[in-house]
Amino acid sequence: MLLRKLLLLSALYICCFFNTASYSYAQRVKPGFKVIAFYTGKNDKAHISFVHEANRWFPEVAKKYHFVYDSTSNWGNLNAAFLSRYQVVLFLDTRPEGESQRRAFEAYMHKGGAWMGFHFSAFALTPSDYPQNWDWYHQTFLGTGEYKSNTWRPTSAILRIEDKHHPATYKLPSKFKSMPNEWYRWTNDLRQNTAIDILLAVDSASFPLGTGPKPNEIWHEGYYPVAWTNRNYHMIYMNMGHNDIDYEHGTNRDLSHTLADPVQNRFITQSLLWMGSGHKRN
Repeated sequence: MLLRKLLLLSALYICCFFNTASYSYAQRVKPGFKVIAFYTGKNDKAHISFVHEANRWFPEVAKKYHFVYDSTSNWGNLNAAFLSRYQVVLFLDTRPEGESQRRAFEAYMHKGGAWMGFHFSAFALTPSDYPQNWDWYHQTFLGTGEYKSNTWRPTSAILRIEDKHHPATYKLPSKFKSMPNEWYRWTNDLRQNTAIDILLAVDSASFPLGTGPKPNEIWHEGYYPVAWTNRNYHMIYMNMGHNDIDYEHGTNRDLSHTLADPVQNRFITQSLLWMGSGHKRN
């Protein structure tokens, strides 16, 4: 009986020791950087699906790579005081619409902040609910100008690495198959912009891209950038972020998830870690 009590006490001591040691270690580890993701999550179900997916996936990545991930749907937080707490800003689905929010974001980027944007965050079309009424963001920062057209329905594409030396594309295969997405094209040719470094583009093996039914929503040729950075800022935009949804049968269930491919996820993760490193690539 005495031996059993001694063994039990020893086991409890060991357990307490390792729990205390683990807690102590967790307290000592400082996150490498802090990320704040802004989203709206109210309109297109495909975009809402991606926002929910991203807000599940990024915390897992943050835990693995020891950074902090926060998210908010309050665009009023896009101000100097709030942004000063974070090294990286994400736009998951939309862009800021308030003038003071836009000024705060522009100032944040000019002061060396980092930004990653997905899919609809670059959308602008006049006339629409999201007109091109922010020249710095769409012309200078993103370089895209206005939205011009898209593929439909959401389909996978073969993506080609355009810059093999960027940290975001480190050790990625020269080509890989993306998850399904609605692909955008723009009024501006990014190849003509010397500040833009295109990282990924649609490979010709993808054509025809899209299924219609409208013929103009199926691409048969052309050059379509998918992800790029602006050398004057610490940023990456990527066109991914539109999940396939079962609209046709009225179920509105998810038919695909953006963050379900390991190669594409490596690109997103490496992009984010480069964002958090604080090293702008000129």
